[in-house]
Amino acid sequence: MRIEVVGRNVEVTDELREHIHKRFHRVAKQVSELARLDVVLWEETNPAIRQCEGAEATLYLKGTTLHAEECEEQMITAVNRLSDDIQRQVKRHRELRRKRSRTRKLVGQMRGRTPELGN
Repeated sequence: MRIEVVGRNVEVTDELREHIHKRFHRVAKQVSELARLDVVLWEETNPAIRQCEGAEATLYLKGTTLHAEECEEQMITAVNRLSDDIQRQVKRHRELRRKRSRTRKLVGQMRGRTPELGN
């Protein structure tokens, strides 16, 4: 999985970039190598906004796109919560795909068809 990190009104340090790669490592194992994750980090300049640092992630998979956004007082906390959200969405997406596959096999067996060996 390719991970692209971009900062708006914030400098993306090597330490922050490494933390993002570490947090999304589990997600990378569950999705295709062709998947792409775009992470955008930003900082609000309005002093009235308490949770001024935020992160958003968009995961492009084959046939679907997953998106999450978090705002916190610290960037590390926002990235941690963001990775948890994306992991939850990937897990749900994988379960739905497996469920769909099992249902198709069962319907085929009920109709008297045998599953093809190539698929």
